[in-house]
Amino acid sequence: MPRVKRGMGHTKKRHNLLKRVKGFGGGRKKLIKAAKMADTRAGVHAYRDRRVKKRTMRQLWHIRINAGVRAFGLSYSVFAGKLKAKSVGLNRKVLSELADTEPTIFEKVVEFVR
Repeated sequence: MPRVKRGMGHTKKRHNLLKRVKGFGGGRKKLIKAAKMADTRAGVHAYRDRRVKKRTMRQLWHIRINAGVRAFGLSYSVFAGKLKAKSVGLNRKVLSELADTEPTIFEKVVEFVR
């Protein structure tokens, strides 16, 4: 049975690692051991921050809606309660976009909810 050498796979694995850490600072982009640790840490942050991004976007939507309804003498919580009571099917993302870019349509939504 012929002998199998694994050099190609090993080289490819290191090459792909160095491609992923391109742009990192200092030895973290050149040295395999440091690059491997940096890549792992970057992956951890990326995984976590994909979830944090959802949280921060939702907070932004609340802030935009609140700013929009304050002009009509309501608070966000009162507005949200009235939306639920009237069974309005618009989600927070759409409402924040309306408040930000289409104030006339948002005004109609507020008047309907009142």
